[in-house]
Amino acid sequence: MPIPTLDDLFNETLAARQRVYEAAGATPLEALDLDADEAVYVKREDLSPIHAYKWRGAYNRMKLLSPQELERGVVCASAGNHAQGVALAARKLGTTATIFMPRSTPMMKQNAVRSIGGRSVVVKLVGDSYDAASEEAKRVSREASRAYIHPYDDLAVMAGQGTLADEVVMSGQGGFDRVYLQIGGGGMAAGVACWLKRYYPEIEVVGVEGVEQASMAAAVANGGPVTLDYVDVFCDGTAVKRAGDLTSHFCAQLVDRFITVTNEEVCAAIQLLWEQRRVIPEPAGAMGLAAWMKERQACRGKRVLTIVCGGNMDFGQLAWIVRHAGIGSAHRKYYRFTIEERPGSLLDLLERFPDAVNIIEFQHGMVAGKQATPVIGIDAMPEEISVFEKDLRTLGIAFEEVTGQEDVEFRMIQFDPRLLERPVFIRIEFPERAGALKEFLQGHSREASIVYFNYSYTGERVGRVLIGFDFADEEKRQAFRTAVLEGETSLRHAKEVSPQALRRIV
Repeated sequence: MPIPTLDDLFNETLAARQRVYEAAGATPLEALDLDADEAVYVKREDLSPIHAYKWRGAYNRMKLLSPQELERGVVCASAGNHAQGVALAARKLGTTATIFMPRSTPMMKQNAVRSIGGRSVVVKLVGDSYDAASEEAKRVSREASRAYIHPYDDLAVMAGQGTLADEVVMSGQGGFDRVYLQIGGGGMAAGVACWLKRYYPEIEVVGVEGVEQASMAAAVANGGPVTLDYVDVFCDGTAVKRAGDLTSHFCAQLVDRFITVTNEEVCAAIQLLWEQRRVIPEPAGAMGLAAWMKERQACRGKRVLTIVCGGNMDFGQLAWIVRHAGIGSAHRKYYRFTIEERPGSLLDLLERFPDAVNIIEFQHGMVAGKQATPVIGIDAMPEEISVFEKDLRTLGIAFEEVTGQEDVEFRMIQFDPRLLERPVFIRIEFPERAGALKEFLQGHSREASIVYFNYSYTGERVGRVLIGFDFADEEKRQAFRTAVLEGETSLRHAKEVSPQALRRIV
C-alpha cells in the first residue's frame, strides 16, 4: 500500500468535515489578555463533548466502518481521552466498543468512559501500562475480527483531528506566524499542521514534547520511529514511548523544529490559563502554552496559536501543579541556609531578610550538631530573586539553592526529639501577609530555641504553620504558653499540639 502524501491527508481532512460535525460542533478560539505587542490565541478543545479533541479522530474513523464492521463492534486501547472519543462514537453510531485501559488508569477516567458510552462500551483493565493494554486490544482485534481504532497512527484519525485547524481558519482570526503543537503519538500535530500550512504557508510549526517524552523528535532525527526506554507520565495525554509510523512520516515534513518543556513549565502554563481564562487544563493541554512562555520574548510582535487539547485531569494532580507552577515560571526557588544551632539564630536569619521577600515555604528540624540547615522557599519575580541572592551574599549569609532536590521536594524534615528538654509545639493560624509570622516570632521566641518549623503557602487568606519551641527552664516555658495560648497576639488562632499527637510528630 503506498505511503499517503500530504495531499492525501489534506483531502481526507476536507472529507472529514462532513462526518465530524454529526457528532459535535466547533470549539471556540480565544485570545489571551497580554501585553500590547503579544497576540496569543488558544483553541479551546477542553470545551468539546469529552473535554478533549480526541472525539474528532475517533468518530471520523468509525464513521468509515462498514455495516458489518459496526455490527461486530470495535476495540481500542487508551489511558483516557481516546477511550472517551471511541465511547462517544460507539454510542452515536449504534455499535459497541471494548476499551482496554491500564489498571493504573484513574477511576475518574474510567467512569467518564462508562458515562459517555453507556451500554455501548465495556471497559477492561489490563496491565500497568498503555503498551500492555494496547497489546491485548490488538490481540482481541485479530482474533475476533473487530476493527482496532488506533489513537493516532491512522490517516482517518489524523484527518479528524485536523478539523480543529479548519475551525481556526474559518474563525477569521488568522493568520498566524507560529503555532505550538503538543505531540504524543503525533496524530493531532500531523492533521493540524497539514491544514494550517495549506492556508498559512509561512507559519512556523513548533512541535512540543515533554523532556522525557520526546519520541517524535527522536523518530524524525532517526528517519523512523524509535522506542524510548522511559517515558514520564505527568503529561499523560502525550506519554507515548514510540511515535507512529504514519505520524512521524508527516511530522518530518510538517514540523519545522521541536522544543521540550519540563513538568514545572507546564504547571506554570496551567497557572497562567487559570489566571487568564479561569481554565484548568490537563497537563498535556497546557504544553503548547508552556512552550510559548519559554520563548515569550522571541514571540513578541508575532501572532501565536496554541491548542488547549484537553481538560480531563485527575483532581489529585492539582496539589503538585500548584506547588511547582512557581518553579516553572522561575518565580519560586528554595534555599538551604547554614546557621548556628542556638536560641534566636533562626529569628536572626529572618530579620536579615529583605522586607520584599515573600516566604512561601519553611522546612526546619533540630538535629545534633552545632549548625542548623533550614530550608526556605521564596516567591518573587526573577529579577527580584537575583537581587535577593546578591543581598544575601552582601550580608554574609551562607546559602545554597536547593530547588528540586529530593529532600526538599518531598519535604523530608529531619528532626531528633531526643535533643529536646521542655518542648512546646503549637499550630498557628496567622494573617497571610508579609511580616506577620516574623512579628509573632519577634515577640515570643527570644527565650526559646525553634526546633521545628513546618509551613507551606496554600493560597488562603491565612497561613498555617506548625512550630516547635524548646526552653531552658520551666518558668520560661509556662510564660510562653500563657502569652501565646491565652494572651492577645496578632495570630488568628493558636493551638497546642497534644502529647499524643506530639509523639506521632517526633
